[in-house]
Amino acid sequence: MLQKMLKFKKGMTAGLEFVLIVAVGLLVLDVVWGVFTRYVMGEQAKWTEELARFLLVWVTLLGGAVAFGTKGHLGVDFFVLKFHPDARKIMTVFVHLVVLFFAGAIFLYGGGRVVADALAMEQMTPALGWKMGHVYLALPVAGVFMLLFTIENLIETLAISTDELCETTASNPEPDKR
Repeated sequence: MLQKMLKFKKGMTAGLEFVLIVAVGLLVLDVVWGVFTRYVMGEQAKWTEELARFLLVWVTLLGGAVAFGTKGHLGVDFFVLKFHPDARKIMTVFVHLVVLFFAGAIFLYGGGRVVADALAMEQMTPALGWKMGHVYLALPVAGVFMLLFTIENLIETLAISTDELCETTASNPEPDKR
């Protein structure tokens, strides 16, 4: 079961990474077009700044979700590595539970409320004419992925022994230096 879950997670992460690559590509094209219209044509296309802002929000939130999926998010484990191996596992489980709570409360519940309110008020973006609720969808969408990845990480943590957990944290005490 754990292998199927890891394969599913790998597929979800690859899909999100593809979406991010496309979004960053669109962001670059949008910014280049905005600069071109400003300096060559004399007046910047009004929609380019707004689109860049929305794409940056989506890229940031979905990128955060991918970081959870690849375990590439920022973690301060200096003190945790000093704990007894059993305490490390307990702390790891505790951290996963805290992340689950906040991702659910802030991204899903809070983000869902923001989307619902914006759609109910029929807020529109000034330059593009999009519904703001669709822009705000980045919050609950990223929250769903963060929840799924954190649940998978929690199950993986509970499934492996304390010794294996200590080996994985002790073998890589330094962050990746790419």
